[in-house]
Amino acid sequence: MQPVRPASPRAVNCPRCGKPVEWVAENRYRPFCSARCKGADLGAWASDSYRIEATEEPHPEDPSE
Repeated sequence: MQPVRPASPRAVNCPRCGKPVEWVAENRYRPFCSARCKGADLGAWASDSYRIEATEEPHPEDPSE
């Protein structure tokens, strides 16, 4: 029987700068690499930089009229 080795931590890319980040409990900024990237992302949300453009679709006419 083989001894069980702990798996290596999963690595993700920081959503702000793209730097690889280990997904471990000790990283209090995860999924970000640092407090700076975490704060910059929060600022972008607060200033409405993340938006999904929507177009107004015409409503179908009511067939009962």
